[in-house]
Amino acid sequence: MLDYRHLQRMTDSTGMLQFSQLSTPDPSSGYTLDDNARALIVTLNMKDSHDLALIYANWLFQAQRIDGSWSNLQVRGNDIRALDSEDSVGRALLACALGSGCAWPDVQGMCLAMFNRNLPRAVHFKSPRAVAYTLTGLCMIDKPMSRDHLQLIRQLSSYLTGLYQQHQKKGWYWFENSLTYCNGILPQALFSVYARTGNKKALKTGHEALSFLCDILFRSGYLNIVGNKGWYKYGEKPPCFDQQPVDAASTASACLAAYQSIGGQHYLGLARQAHRWYHGANINELKLYDQKTGGCYDALTEEGVNLNQGAEAILSFLLCEQLMAKHLGKDQPAAIEQSS
Repeated sequence: MLDYRHLQRMTDSTGMLQFSQLSTPDPSSGYTLDDNARALIVTLNMKDSHDLALIYANWLFQAQRIDGSWSNLQVRGNDIRALDSEDSVGRALLACALGSGCAWPDVQGMCLAMFNRNLPRAVHFKSPRAVAYTLTGLCMIDKPMSRDHLQLIRQLSSYLTGLYQQHQKKGWYWFENSLTYCNGILPQALFSVYARTGNKKALKTGHEALSFLCDILFRSGYLNIVGNKGWYKYGEKPPCFDQQPVDAASTASACLAAYQSIGGQHYLGLARQAHRWYHGANINELKLYDQKTGGCYDALTEEGVNLNQGAEAILSFLLCEQLMAKHLGKDQPAAIEQSS
C-alpha cells in the first residue's frame, strides 16, 4: 500500500492546506486550486477514497466563480485574486476531466459541470502549461469524442506546436526560451494528442522536445532538475538549486507517455530514474520521502533539503508513486508500506 498519512494530515474538512511548518500543517497558508486539483487526482487512484475526493471536488466547486473562472488561492475564506493563474486552471481542468469519469456520481457530476463551465475559456490561454494540462485532460474525456472537443484539441495542439516552431533553434528544441517548472507536461500533452487522434506532427514535436529535455535533466546519470534560482535560460547554464519535487513527477509522467507512444526501454528507464529522485538518486544523494511522517520534503537545496513538507511536495510524490506502481506492477519499488 502507498503511504497516504501526510495527505490525510494536510487535509481538513474544507480541503488540502497549502503549506506546513516541518510536518505540521499551517492553516494560515490557506488552500490553492493547484493543490486541491492534484489531491483530487490522487484520490481517484486510491481505494475507498470517496470522502476525500468529495472534499477536494467541493473545494474546487466553491472556488469556481459564476463566469467559470477559478480562484487559485483562498485564505480564511477570501480570494487572493492577484495569485490567479492560467496554469492552476489547466491543472483543475485536468483533474475535472479525470473526475468526470469516476465511479462516484456526486464527484462525477461536479467535475463534469466545472469542466464544461470553464472549458470555453481555454481557447484564450496564453500559458503553454495551461494549454498542455487542458489538452491532456481533453484527451482523457469524451468517449466517443465530441466534435467540439476534437476541434479544441486541434486548436490547442496547434498552439503548442506553433510555440515550438517559433522558439526552437540549433541546440535548443523547446517551446520557450527557458526551461522552468513542470516542463514535462508540454511534450506529454502532445503524446496524449497523438494517442487520441493519431496526429503525427504532435508526436514528432513531443519526441524532439522530450529528447532535448531528457538530455539536459539526465546529463549526470541521474535526474538533475532545473533549479528555480533563475531557471535555465537559453544561452546560459542551468542552475542546480532549488530542485522541486513537482518536477520529478512531471518528468516521470512525460517519459511514461513517450514509452506508451513510441515503445522501447529508453524512456521507461528514464521514468524509473525520475522516480528514484525521491528516494536518494539525486545531486545531494538525499531522500525526499520522510518515512516517519509519510511526507515529502519541499525541495533539494544547496544545504541539503527544505525540511517543510507542504502540499505540492507530497502530492507530486504520491502521483509519481501511483504512476510507477500502475505501470510497473506491484513488485516495483514504487509501493511503500503504510505505517500505522
